Amino acid sequence: MENVLENAMVGAMAADAVAMPVHWYYDRSAMDRDYGQIQDFVAPKNPHPDSILWRSRYQPRNKNGEILHDQAQYWGKRGVHYHQFLRAGESTINFRLGQELYALVLKDRRYDAGSWIRHYVDCLRTPGWHSDTYLEEYHREFFDNLARGVRVEDCGIEDIHIGGLTAVPFLLAALEAIGEADREDVMDRVRDHIALTHRSRVALQAAKAHAKILLLQASGTPLREAIEQIASPWASAEKFESWRDWDDRTVVGRHLSPACYLPESFTASLFISWRYAKDFEAGILANARCGGDNCHRGAVVGSLLGAENGVPDKWREGLLAFQEA
Repeated sequence: MENVLENAMVGAMAADAVAMPVHWYYDRSAMDRDYGQIQDFVAPKNPHPDSILWRSRYQPRNKNGEILHDQAQYWGKRGVHYHQFLRAGESTINFRLGQELYALVLKDRRYDAGSWIRHYVDCLRTPGWHSDTYLEEYHREFFDNLARGVRVEDCGIEDIHIGGLTAVPFLLAALEAIGEADREDVMDRVRDHIALTHRSRVALQAAKAHAKILLLQASGTPLREAIEQIASPWASAEKFESWRDWDDRTVVGRHLSPACYLPESFTASLFISWRYAKDFEAGILANARCGGDNCHRGAVVGSLLGAENGVPDKWREGLLAFQEA
């Protein structure tokens, strides 16, 4: 498959890291004021004008639910950036977990859902393992279930956020690396993995569509053709063409929500991927500048554009995950 899926994984990481400082900005004028025209990896700034941490709460029931560690002190405060301690080019937590998934599959030379979910628990329980201040609802609910005594395999929730798709390019790249990306049961592995944390039907359907598009690309199908074959429940070429004269922020902002909720967030990701099918850099920058849940849309946009075009050296070399490996 000529490392197409490895390019998809790296592309997803780059799209996340470039979007990280403007993650969950919904006031685009504030984004432009704070960061200008984003062109590269940059560090986040406080205050974050759209941060909801001031009204967010998480109190672990017991040590089995402790995942915030030293970041807990920032919850309930206004203006706190979700990723305030990350450096330019650093991955947000779901992408850090993707990197752990990739490394675990390579170490074990196989994918095992039970092995992964135990590793996931160990990572988030380890103080200092991550530097993110904000953890999505699915992490919090998972560990609250675990703290209540639910079996680790059954702690996932009915989550409909696009963050659930983050693992897809990492899992496929790992299976490619061990020579198993063309097995007939790949889609079963994608389903089983996503269902560990995101049990909603819409999340599973979007994850499988994401994986199918990437696998078509890996077999030589051009990106737009792959989207047309797989993504009709979410998008169509005719719909995307009808938005040709609108700028990105009008499409992802007025016609499509920039927020995290599936299925619309998946449609927005496919639209950006379609529009910038032959230009990796322009696509990941457009995704970042649209604001909202741009990091997690980046799992789709960066992976599809990376698989189609490869990832330019600039966007590989600036990733701290590679510099510190």
